[in-house]
Amino acid sequence: MAEKITNSLQNQSPIITNNIIAKPSSEFYTVFSQKEILNLIEALKTRREIPLKYSYKGAGANIWDNFYRKLIVPNWYRSNVEINLLRDNFEYLNGKTQNCHKVNIIDVGAGNSYPVKEYIRKLDKLGKINRYTALDISEELLDVSKKNFTKWFPFIKYTNSYIDIENNPIPEYLLHQNGINIFLHLGVTIGNLQHRIKALKNFRQSMSENDLLVLTNEIGNNSQWDGIPRGGCYYHAEQIYQRINKNIGIQHQDCELVRKYDETTDSVVANLKFTCDYTIDFSGTGIDKKVVISKDEEITIWRHHKHQLPELIQELEQAGLKLVHHSTNKYQSHIMAICKIQA
Repeated sequence: MAEKITNSLQNQSPIITNNIIAKPSSEFYTVFSQKEILNLIEALKTRREIPLKYSYKGAGANIWDNFYRKLIVPNWYRSNVEINLLRDNFEYLNGKTQNCHKVNIIDVGAGNSYPVKEYIRKLDKLGKINRYTALDISEELLDVSKKNFTKWFPFIKYTNSYIDIENNPIPEYLLHQNGINIFLHLGVTIGNLQHRIKALKNFRQSMSENDLLVLTNEIGNNSQWDGIPRGGCYYHAEQIYQRINKNIGIQHQDCELVRKYDETTDSVVANLKFTCDYTIDFSGTGIDKKVVISKDEEITIWRHHKHQLPELIQELEQAGLKLVHHSTNKYQSHIMAICKIQA
């Protein structure tokens, strides 16, 4: 009998004694909708990633707002890239809308709306602006945008709305038939997305014949990254790492932040690497799901993909868009691409 019991125990799966259970905080369930939580769980399970776009929600909005405010303060070695590129391309954009009495600015990923402040002011002086629409995945950042914009421009029509441009085109009720729509997708947002072409297709679906899409991104070869984290890869990734640990319930001693070049996605990423086995238990608010992550596994919490011009043109064409004008900043590190729908 003893021999049978011993054999039976040997045939059973080994009991994991060092697996740690993490439970997200109450703030986590307050900030994210059930749909967003399910999408996040699916991303964790299928590609070991917490999408960067979710880092701008809740307290993450203040983190980004504070980070970006530091970037807009000019000094002897740095000035804001988006503001400068919009300034450099104002004459071209204004020329393209010369035959139109009014333009509507639809700012996708608007954040705190600081990058468009100077551009809107110029349009306003020319009497060219009809309405400014701020769209973002973060309701908290939309609140910041509204506060800023209505303070700067109390007499310009302002609207805002939630949108996830990777998964949805812009709703028709936010598009305007009177005048040309200029869609802005500034910062390096396009380079942070998991599904760039899908997002571009959603822009294409939202655009009419005379509308323009204006986007900015870093340019260069991702694989030649020198291994030194800078800008968002350093400051923003570190803050996201701290906040994820707090909101997901992961202890700092059980993980580390790893930044590296990821060949699979041709991107520079920041990953949370686990130093022991973990189970993340998403059982709050009726969601009965768990994600098991083994020791030494990594989950991506920040990513960025630089474009090279031929690649950018190819991705635009795959989405049904055509590059009609582009320029770079003085350091040749960032590009502004102006696009229309393909004929």
